Formats: sequence, C-alpha cells, structure tokens
Amino acid sequence: MENKIPIQISEADQQILDNAYQTIRDTFRKYAITLSPKDRQDLPKMADGTEAFVLKALELASKNPQFAPPFMDVEEMKKDLDAYFQIKPFLTMAKQSWDEFSDTAMEAGSEAYVQALAFYNSIKLAVKLKIPGAKAIYDELKKRFEVSPKSASSAED
Repeated sequence: MENKIPIQISEADQQILDNAYQTIRDTFRKYAITLSPKDRQDLPKMADGTEAFVLKALELASKNPQFAPPFMDVEEMKKDLDAYFQIKPFLTMAKQSWDEFSDTAMEAGSEAYVQALAFYNSIKLAVKLKIPGAKAIYDELKKRFEVSPKSASSAED
C-alpha cells in the first residue's frame, strides 16, 4: 500500500496554523454575519456572471439618479459592492486552503482506514484459525460493522 501522507505536523507548526486562523477569524468577526440555511437558499446570488451587470447598474444609477426607485440607496449599493470585492479574494484563498486541508485529511484518513481494515481482516482470519487472543480483539473491532436494531428496522420501512 502506497503511503502518500508520510507527514507529522509539528506542534510548533500546529500552533502557527491555529494562531493564524484565529487571527483571521478574530479580525473578520466584526464584519461577519450569519445566515440561516433558508436565508442562504432564498438570497439572490452574486457570481462572476452577475458582477458586470451590477457594476454597470451602479455606474448608470450613479449617473442617472432620476431613474433610481425612491427606496434605492446608491451609496449603500456602492458600499455593498466594495465589500463584496474586498471579501472575494479571501474566499478564493479560503477555498484553496479548505481544498488543501480537506484533501490531505481525506488521504490521511483513508490511508489509516485501509490499514485498519487490513488489521481487521487479519484478526478475522486469526479467529477462524483459532489463534489465542484474536477473538477479544475481533469482538472489539467488529462493533464498527454491526447494524444497530434501530437502523435495521428503519431500513426495512
């Protein structure tokens, strides 16, 4: 089995990462809001294809205020758009970091799980061969694969 993750992150590097992320979170927290899942679903979304439209609408609304509806605040629209463009690069960096952390954790977890399965299968064979001490280990590990009565009955529904 190929081991693609032969690493161990030092405590010093773990602390550096923790401090850096804490600094980012603490700094941005004063600007951040929290949306409910429903809010996230219901909001019209700004995306790359929408940016040109919004920029053009802001430009035209600024130059032609007589056409803006009375409830529209062009200055607030500009502030919102500025905030969007300030935050957007950090989203890209956060996504890159998320992908790197997620991929590395997934690979490391997968490698550990494959090794655990190899050990489990070896123990199952040892039980079949009646090797002393194997049964207790097998009984402990097989719990992972047992189906609970609750999930078995819901599967029958």
